[in-house]
Amino acid sequence: MKAYERRDILRLLGVSGVSFASGLWGCASNAPAALGPEPKAPGQSGPLPPAPVEDFFFLQLSDTHWGFSGPPNPEADQTLRKTIATINSVATRPDFVIFTGDLTHTTDDPIVRRTRMKEFKAIVAELNVKDVRFIPGEHDASLDAGAAYRELFGETQYAFQHKGVHFIALDNVSDPGSILGEAQLAWLRAEVAKVPKSAPLVIFAHRPLFDLFPAWEWSTQDGKQAIEILQAHPNVTVFYGHIHQEHRQQTGDVTHLAARSLIFPLPAPGSVPKKAPLPWDAKSPDHGLGYRQVSHVAESLKVEEHPFVES
Repeated sequence: MKAYERRDILRLLGVSGVSFASGLWGCASNAPAALGPEPKAPGQSGPLPPAPVEDFFFLQLSDTHWGFSGPPNPEADQTLRKTIATINSVATRPDFVIFTGDLTHTTDDPIVRRTRMKEFKAIVAELNVKDVRFIPGEHDASLDAGAAYRELFGETQYAFQHKGVHFIALDNVSDPGSILGEAQLAWLRAEVAKVPKSAPLVIFAHRPLFDLFPAWEWSTQDGKQAIEILQAHPNVTVFYGHIHQEHRQQTGDVTHLAARSLIFPLPAPGSVPKKAPLPWDAKSPDHGLGYRQVSHVAESLKVEEHPFVES
């Protein structure tokens, strides 16, 4: 990445709830852009051959909770719009943007739920980025098994490849029991088996796959089975949201990284008797919001956390 482009990116990352990923496991090579994996020879079985890997970056935004209003964020109707305007103001564009769940704030009214999703979708459509992706959070999907979400955003689980990196998006929220389910676990196993051992694998999920704090529903009931499947691959990073704060966890060779929220922070797991948004501090320069930069340095991931400071 050129120096002036990097300066643009660092300026861009002065917005809340954004993660930056560049050069995951060797994406900084000079290999030509990949159009996809090379075709298998007739009769060849097993994982696809690795595609060339090229430098790129993407942005992760999480927990926007469009439709929320209240003291924890008196600017809730502006935070998302300001973030999109900031992203659009930078000349260097991410290859894609992904929103990792809780796009909207929960409501029992199915009409209001769809209205909020349509409003969110219209605001996000202003992003000057060609590829914008989504996964649901429990606020979007748990009350109707993801029906409204699917109508407006498509499937809740999917896989794709981008410039030699393999991505898998999971749905651990549509089932109110906070599970992936046997069918999705079988699908995950098949998708992981397709990825060459030498290729990076990135997972997107809303809830943590491991038991962070089950009493606050900061877990996935069958997440252990998913992690066991992922352990078959040597290079796996899971990006998730849900807990509205930075958190890093290692389960074997799988690294789990939580993103801050775009709406309000939540307390550290188990630090208070009852989970609730942290109070808005008008004097705070970052209001508990922030972003993460993830870079590939010397054959490893370098993670830097930066507070959001309003200009």
